[in-house]
Amino acid sequence: MKFRVGLGFDLHRLGPASHLILGGVEIPHSKGLIGHSDGDVLCHAVVDALLGAAGLGNIGQLFPDTDPRYKGMSSLKFLTEAVSLLLQSGFQIENIDSNILAEKPKLLSYFPAMRKTMAAAAGIPVEKISVKAKTMEGVGEIGAQEAIAAQAVALISRA
Repeated sequence: MKFRVGLGFDLHRLGPASHLILGGVEIPHSKGLIGHSDGDVLCHAVVDALLGAAGLGNIGQLFPDTDPRYKGMSSLKFLTEAVSLLLQSGFQIENIDSNILAEKPKLLSYFPAMRKTMAAAAGIPVEKISVKAKTMEGVGEIGAQEAIAAQAVALISRA
């Protein structure tokens, strides 16, 4: 099989954290994502999509939140490591598409920086990464501004 597709999803609660990181970019906001690492739901979803496409497990298996080595770590390092595993397994990234699910803050102006930062961490051209955002129209934990989630799909191929 030449092409494979993977799907990733992550959600973290918003709370009194020192910063909000999405796609490796710090976003000014009154709250941050609570997590063992930096809580970057976008990178987490992308990592799971890539690992899933290659049949290499998931982010929790590779970087368990019970391991103190990953406490506060940049999720861009998770992305770099996942891509390294992909390459070692004979795969290459064709493209990544993603959605951030957040009521606030507004994220459109940060998309270019997120794409550039994640592309650099993955070692791929920025044109291979798409980032979008949707609100939840006030519905649920995300709509109530209690959480932010991200979903990603990755297309990979045999190198």
